[in-house]
Amino acid sequence: MSLKAQITEDMKSAMRAKDARRLSAVRLLLASIKQREVDERKDMSDADVISVIEKMIKQRRDSIEQFQKGGRQDLVEIEQFELSVLQAYMPKALADAEIAAAVSAAIQSSGAKGIADIGKVMAVLKPQLAGRADMGKVSGLVKAKLTG
Repeated sequence: MSLKAQITEDMKSAMRAKDARRLSAVRLLLASIKQREVDERKDMSDADVISVIEKMIKQRRDSIEQFQKGGRQDLVEIEQFELSVLQAYMPKALADAEIAAAVSAAIQSSGAKGIADIGKVMAVLKPQLAGRADMGKVSGLVKAKLTG
């Protein structure tokens, strides 16, 4: 079953269970997926759906941070719930050791010598690690290995 089909089934389950919070979060995700399908005029693959979910997760984290600064705990709780729903659709995260091994392999395969080659290394890593690792942390690790 495709990821999009799984999300649709989860929406139906939330409707049957009358779980309004979960239904709202899943509908929001499906709306984002459908919007991107319309914008790009194509059906979304699982990788495309994961990229939509990653973007939504990043938005939720930013919102949580802003709401905490503003003292809006009620909105923080809503965003945290939506974040937990979204994270359930992400593939299993890689361990730090697996990420470090992938970074080392990418540096060797791309022939990167210094900090100027960070783009080459990230181009190799992005398809491998998308959805399974925080690309910000991966970028920092690549930078550290290339400078040190």
